[in-house]
This record gives sequence, structure tokens and C-alpha cells, in this order.
Amino acid sequence: MQETSDAVPRDHGRRAAPPAEFAALDIVAALRNDGEGETLVRELLRTRARVRRLWPLPARLPDDTDVIFCDLVPELRQCLPWVPGQPTAALVVIMPQAQPPDLTLLRHCSPHAVLHHPLTAAAVVTSLALAQAQFLYERRLRQRIDKLDETVRAFRTVERAKAILMQTRSLGEEEAYHFIRRQAMNRRVSISAVATAIVDSHGVLG
Repeated sequence: MQETSDAVPRDHGRRAAPPAEFAALDIVAALRNDGEGETLVRELLRTRARVRRLWPLPARLPDDTDVIFCDLVPELRQCLPWVPGQPTAALVVIMPQAQPPDLTLLRHCSPHAVLHHPLTAAAVVTSLALAQAQFLYERRLRQRIDKLDETVRAFRTVERAKAILMQTRSLGEEEAYHFIRRQAMNRRVSISAVATAIVDSHGVLG
């Protein structure tokens, strides 16, 4: 694995400064050692991010990075270091230059942005910004879904615990809930934790 120097190339032209948050990114560039690959790496270095150059493509891409730039090659799907649908980094794929793209492969890889030749400075920075924003947005959505799932599970557990108390202690529904709530306050734990304990103990005792 070759790590590219973080030194920023000279830029004699006028261009907008990249967003400051780019400098905190760790970027993997899995690209062929050709002129286009050099252009892309050079533009990524201008963002002041840490850039690691990889080629040939490893059996598994690093999972300790923020963004991956990679050529759309047939083996890419197997090299991604995450479960499909649960990416751990933003993915930008570079479309092939001399042949029609494999759209099925593209869908399976689910990139957050794509790059087309020629790899211009504006296109590289735009794809980086788009991919990072899309990845963070999807991660927030997954976190919200996880919290909703947890809330639903907790609600069902409380309902189950109430039913157990109503059956074993001859309590009404409201009384059963207040019993669980008092136990939670006395023990300084969540209502869900008390409900889980009731359900588990009932399962053990039959």
C-alpha cells in the first residue's frame, strides 16, 4: 500500500478554497497508476485531506477511512469493507472511460457520488462534497431508524409486562403501568428496564 504525501501541490491558478472540514478527512484513492489517477490524487491533496493511494485493488478496502474513491471495476463489490446497505464510509466511483458502464454493478455498490472523465478539479471537489454529505445524511437516517426500532421494542415490552402484572397480581391496566413506573423510579432505571426484568422473570418462572 502506497501512502501519498500530504504536501499540497502548487496552484498557480485562482480557485475557491476547499471547505475547512475536508482537511480532517482520511481518503483512500484506489485508482490505476495513470495520468487520470494522478490528476484525481492531486486534486484531493489540494483539499489538505490525508490521501492514501492503493493499487492494485486489495481484496478488502480499508475500513478505517472516511471516503473511498475507486474505479468501477467488476471486483469492487466484493472489496467493499461493509455489509450491503450499511456503508462505513462515503463511496465515490469513477466511471470507465472506454467502455459502457456496468449499471447493475453500479447499483449493487450504491455509491454516494460518481465521477466521469475527464476528471476536472471542479468535478472532483463536487463529488467529494456530495458523497460526504449524502453519507452523513444516510447515517443520520439509520440512527433515527434504530432509535425508532428501539422505542417500538420498548413499548411492546412494557405492554407485555403490564399484561403479566394484570394476570399475576389482578391489577388493572393503569395500575400495572404505575407499578412499573414506581419500580423504575425507586431503582433509578428506565421503565423499559423494569418491564424487561418482569418479562424475563416471568419467562423463567413460567
